[in-house]
Amino acid sequence: MTTTPLVPPVPAQTEAMAALRAAVREFLADELAAGRFTPQVDSWIAGWDPEFTRRLGEHGWLGMTIPSEYGGHDRSHLERYVVTEELLAAGAPVAAHWVADRQVGPSLMRHGTDYQRRRYLPGIARGETYFAIGMSEPESGSDLASVRTRANQVDGGWEITGTKVWTSGAHHAHAFFVLARSEPLDPAHRHDGLSQFIVDLDSPGIEIRPIKLLTGHHHFNEVVLDRVFVPDELVLGAPGDGWEQVTSELSFERSGPERILSTFPLAQAFAESLRGAPTSEVVDADLERLGRIAARAATLRQLSLAVAGALTEGAAVDLPAALVKDLGTQFEREVIDEVMAGSRIEPDPTSTDELARLSAEALMHAPGFTLRGGTTEVLRGVIARGMGLR
Repeated sequence: MTTTPLVPPVPAQTEAMAALRAAVREFLADELAAGRFTPQVDSWIAGWDPEFTRRLGEHGWLGMTIPSEYGGHDRSHLERYVVTEELLAAGAPVAAHWVADRQVGPSLMRHGTDYQRRRYLPGIARGETYFAIGMSEPESGSDLASVRTRANQVDGGWEITGTKVWTSGAHHAHAFFVLARSEPLDPAHRHDGLSQFIVDLDSPGIEIRPIKLLTGHHHFNEVVLDRVFVPDELVLGAPGDGWEQVTSELSFERSGPERILSTFPLAQAFAESLRGAPTSEVVDADLERLGRIAARAATLRQLSLAVAGALTEGAAVDLPAALVKDLGTQFEREVIDEVMAGSRIEPDPTSTDELARLSAEALMHAPGFTLRGGTTEVLRGVIARGMGLR
């Protein structure tokens, strides 16, 4: 009797991947030296910089897994992993293209029509087309099967009415995926009757309301749809296939290096502060804290990399992706706790000291770590069911 392993095998690193990593590091060093960006915590949400995104597109580092037929680069998920890992470790401003490159591109390739692919994918690969995701709703939490946004079929398409929350970057994005109930709810089959739609965000009937962070910054939004018309050609896949689609999209959302590296720039700044401190001021406890961060990061990286390898092979990764997200969320917070325990400076978002500034950024972003991509309770439910424990 054979069983499917909980974690896929970790793929071998190739010379091509090593050369790609070196090229990205050189690019980032040049960008930093030119003062084109300042490292940030949570740069994949907070770092919105269209010019930086376009430069990545010019290098061929967006739409990497999209076929060249649709403007992409025919590369593997592992090669894409190398690029995103380096960008996140550097705290680079990648928010503008993040959702489009991470989720929308793969989803359009898996479920979209030729028309949809040709309409959106070339712009995504160039770093010129931005997307948001409309899954979560008020009072629904991470229970996507409870969505109340309705899609009613009309002549030539659908009318969508409802509200989506935590839609990162919707105020900048060109379009977003909307999960809506397209058939009456059957309590015995809650996952049935859901569909996804591609909704252009300049459509009549859409209102975008900001949800500001403790920092005062605006990344998240509430998007209200009032009888928004969506033509039939912008239904993603077939009506009723929404649940299968969103679960596959969540595998991309939950398993990437951003689940490990959101607070990595803070850890790096802490390491640099120890490197620059007089030997007499660096105590064993500081080095132990840094060692714990490095050990956990290395272990979780292997897990996340294994999922990227499985995606390259076309394998189902729902369970290990949930595991990456759950453990990665814990690690994001542990980095902050370790640095706060060892740091001798006060967090200050306006400080010129990088450690003080990044510490403040991390503390103010931390409440969102356990919410985005699924709450801890939902993720552990996925893991338990996948292991046959529920």
